[in-house]
Amino acid sequence: MALVNTTEMFKKAYEGGYAVGAFNVNNMEIIQGIVAAAKAEQAPLILQVSAGARKYASPIYLKKLVEAAIEETGLDIVLHLDHGDDFEICKACIDDGFSSVMIDGSKYPLAENIALAKKVVDYAHDRGVTVEAELGKLAGVEDAVKVSAKDATYTDPDEAVEFVQKSGVDSLAIAIGTSHGAYKFKGDPSLDFARLDKISALLPNFPLVLHGASSVPQEFVELCNKYGGKIPGAQGVPESMLRQAAKSGVCKINIDTDLRLAMTASIRQTFMEHPEEFDPRKYLAPGRDAIQKMVQHKIKDVLGCSGKK
Repeated sequence: MALVNTTEMFKKAYEGGYAVGAFNVNNMEIIQGIVAAAKAEQAPLILQVSAGARKYASPIYLKKLVEAAIEETGLDIVLHLDHGDDFEICKACIDDGFSSVMIDGSKYPLAENIALAKKVVDYAHDRGVTVEAELGKLAGVEDAVKVSAKDATYTDPDEAVEFVQKSGVDSLAIAIGTSHGAYKFKGDPSLDFARLDKISALLPNFPLVLHGASSVPQEFVELCNKYGGKIPGAQGVPESMLRQAAKSGVCKINIDTDLRLAMTASIRQTFMEHPEEFDPRKYLAPGRDAIQKMVQHKIKDVLGCSGKK
């Protein structure tokens, strides 16, 4: 049991044709729910922290909570920075003990994106930390990430090869049709699997990453709608498509919005059924259970990594 980087985890995932879930965390209950699910399923696990979550919860609290999870469960866990937007935040997380970081320079031209990623790689690799970068732009909104549909661009396969070769990154987040946040496609969603296959063929055995892969099960949508806060009818990514991607070189799939909706639905249910309740344990505990249920579903039915610890 240890805090580990992604190297061996992704090697096994690529060879096994499954993906590892990277679950965003903000507080103790979310971490407990995710970790309980991973332990129950004996699955590999990445806990990731956005810049917003890091500011909200404080780096030292997050690090200690993850250390407690490792000690309690005996799992190997990756602690990953999600969407670091400059060298300084990546360096700070590495110095704080994170085992993996993402540098997101996707808003820059290719050469500048490569140079920024390489700077982070040089610092991280000297300290045993793995690095993810992003090429292409996903539409949508999630924490500080805001990209309009007109500014979204799919990943160019040839540029992906150049990026990986020149930057030295350990994994690459690609844009093939997913979108950040809960409110996505007005029509039928689709992923560009031909593009994914081409990138995988040009970068054999190289771990690819999907962001913006929300695919909330209908029961949680119905719960949220029943207990207030209607969710628009826009669709997430069908889980069958995510499973297909996991068999085609995608070794890491980010999961955030699904967790937020599951926990929020549970908390709303508690308050609607028990409006007199004021003990945080009475509504956070069911929220934690909802997180565990959601994560176990993702591990078994979407990622395909149950029993791959």
